[in-house]
Amino acid sequence: MNTEDMKKAVAVAALDWVQENTIIGVGTGSTANCFIDALADSNLQIEGAVASSESTAERLKTAGFDVHDLNATGPLSVYIDGADEADPNLHLIKGGGGALTREKIVAAASEKFICIADASKKVDVLGAFGLPVEVIPMARSYVAREIVKLGGDPELRDQFRTDNGNLILDIFNMQITDPIALEQQLNQLAGVVSCGLFALRPADVLLLGNADNSVEKVVR
Repeated sequence: MNTEDMKKAVAVAALDWVQENTIIGVGTGSTANCFIDALADSNLQIEGAVASSESTAERLKTAGFDVHDLNATGPLSVYIDGADEADPNLHLIKGGGGALTREKIVAAASEKFICIADASKKVDVLGAFGLPVEVIPMARSYVAREIVKLGGDPELRDQFRTDNGNLILDIFNMQITDPIALEQQLNQLAGVVSCGLFALRPADVLLLGNADNSVEKVVR
């Protein structure tokens, strides 16, 4: 199987966690897009979805699903999204597509968080993938200096604005051995909206697509 086939396999597997006649949360990125396609091809009936980005909202609408404002829904039954990295404790790095803040909000509002990814995303220690941090524009330089003090190399994501109108600093060259502590430290920096560590609220289930066509399930 190639990577795209792995993504499609885990997207189909994630349908088992969709409760019919509920509103679900849907993430952002290529694997989440595979899930939207799989859901559209299934016979599952849902009331609609909360999207973690404008691009996901458009894809959901195109697939025929109602898109809801999280403020009007109450708790969601499940949130399904991909990841850039996942460690053995189901702590994640997310935000390669820049939607980390809305992804974090929707995950927090969901009873279950099902992470779907190809096997290459499973790592022993987080940090090989640049860790995104969403920052208010006026805080960019200050936050970057503070990240250097924490041992990271921040780079401004070129020509990019989030759906919230903010900037992304990607942190490189960090081995993240304590994701919870680092998430807390980054969240405390003035001007940080959120970071792409999902450790305080990790995934509940990780579905990994393997090259042999199997899907591995890891439960926290």
